Amino acid sequence: MTEGNFVDYIKIFAASGKGGKGSVHLHREKYISKGGPDGGDGGRGGHVILRGNKNMWTLFHLKFKRHFKAEHGGAGSKNRSTGKDGEDIYIEVPLGTIIRDGETQEVLYEITENEQEIILAEGGKGGRGNWHFKSATNQTPRYAQPGIDGVEGWYQLELKLLADVGLVGFPNAGKSTLLSVLTSAKPKIADYAFTTLKPNLGIVEYRDFKSFVMADIPGIIEGAAEGKGLGHRFLRHIERNSTLLFLIPADSENIQKEYEILLNELKLHNPELLDKDRLLAISKSDMLDDELKQEVTKELPNDLNHIFISSVAQTGLTELKDLLWQMLNN
Repeated sequence: MTEGNFVDYIKIFAASGKGGKGSVHLHREKYISKGGPDGGDGGRGGHVILRGNKNMWTLFHLKFKRHFKAEHGGAGSKNRSTGKDGEDIYIEVPLGTIIRDGETQEVLYEITENEQEIILAEGGKGGRGNWHFKSATNQTPRYAQPGIDGVEGWYQLELKLLADVGLVGFPNAGKSTLLSVLTSAKPKIADYAFTTLKPNLGIVEYRDFKSFVMADIPGIIEGAAEGKGLGHRFLRHIERNSTLLFLIPADSENIQKEYEILLNELKLHNPELLDKDRLLAISKSDMLDDELKQEVTKELPNDLNHIFISSVAQTGLTELKDLLWQMLNN
């Protein structure tokens, strides 16, 4: 899927169907001139339903169709026949979709499981037919209930990617290259900042047919939490990753300072991100000898697990997958 096809924010209009009206009917049959009321109930209006789909990872399919209107319920008829229910409309969304009220921005629902269904706009109930209103004092009621109106409104859908490992780093740190080497994903790679403008997902194959999902998040810069660079638009995708892989190139002027800046941006965006497991990978380490690696290690925090890797030379990648697998399964 190309970068232009990744959509993680969309507004849609949903309107449920109106309930069908109840029937006003008096039973008529040969030899029965006054059979009493037998008007049936109206049918329920159609729902607008969101359904989780594990095979989707973008909201792109909603980009050109944003209005959804369900069918109205059918009217009741004689012999206490209930009207037809309005047909429901199903909207497939990827796992990790958050639904907000279009006006108040209040979070209404969250879809995290495959086939999970949520009624976004509930259809109106059908009106009751006149046979419900028969009584000892009113044996031939000539009235019935109208159907209840459906609901409508604008809703905001936001996608937070569901991935096991999230790549965190400055622009041009080598995140896309690492993803392309570890997985079959084909992200855009070039020698300039902000090559990646949309998140990319890839499946990392591990031993014994096991696997985990890795997400390449567009590069963070200092001030991203305040909206600089690509801003906090993509920071939310990191919130659902259980493990964060910080990627800093070996030719960085100050590896520890870059790590602290990245950590601070995550803290400013959401302090809970600091509770996630973290691993630091020094990329492009093929340009370092053993002595330089020792010097770099001395500068790093003692409580931070780190590893030296090279996507181009493909060194340290097996060890990296081993470490990530252990962190994901502890």
